[in-house]
Amino acid sequence: MQYLPIAALIVTLAPVAALAHDNQSNIETRGDMTCIVSNGAPNHDMGAFPNRANPNAFREQELTFCFPVNPQLAGHITEDLMTVGVSVTGVPIRPYTAGYYDPDGRRSLSRDSSSGWRQQAMHDPRSLGMDDQNAHVDQSGLYHYHGVSADLLAGQNGTLIGYAPDGFEIRYSPSTATSSWRLKSGVRPSGPGGAYDGSFEEDFIYMAQSGTLDECNGGMVNGTYTYFATDSYPYFPRCFKGEVNPRFMVRN
Repeated sequence: MQYLPIAALIVTLAPVAALAHDNQSNIETRGDMTCIVSNGAPNHDMGAFPNRANPNAFREQELTFCFPVNPQLAGHITEDLMTVGVSVTGVPIRPYTAGYYDPDGRRSLSRDSSSGWRQQAMHDPRSLGMDDQNAHVDQSGLYHYHGVSADLLAGQNGTLIGYAPDGFEIRYSPSTATSSWRLKSGVRPSGPGGAYDGSFEEDFIYMAQSGTLDECNGGMVNGTYTYFATDSYPYFPRCFKGEVNPRFMVRN
């Protein structure tokens, strides 16, 4: 497969004429960083926000995402980032939720993380008011993806979706790149109890070589480490093997 060089994306990411929400994004080099600057609007139709399950209204943002021009493997893994990537159109990729199991919370969920059981967004996306692009809006009005967007893919050349905080590409190739995370068997030992069904992040376990990708949903492509979006958990990389920019997403 032939991938587009970064230079070619400068054209792709130039401000887009008014579509559903007037996506505006561009890419530039700042020293040793490549930066995507955007207004946070997608280049495709967005669901109605607020809606019955999501009370938040979309607001354009002034966003800057910067990542290394020349990404390098770090020899260690970085975890627990809320923003795990940016689309080539400047929309953040944020697969985690802020909800945790809480028997005293509404629908047995709250922002109290003490139970250790975190809500998994794609198990029941309608309950979070997601649109047809597996995305929704948070309390700040930020539109973001929890899963692969079909319309985003339709507007791109090749399989490139975006970039991770360490600068490695995020691609989509469902026929060749498959997750090695699997649903656990049995019953949860604490928290919500019940059988593992994918409702929580902790319902899944990494099983090496059960798919083609590693624990960070990545692998080598033509000698370069590459992350992949997948149609099953974890949907996007949740850990990173390169040197991560700690200020990957900045709201101006």
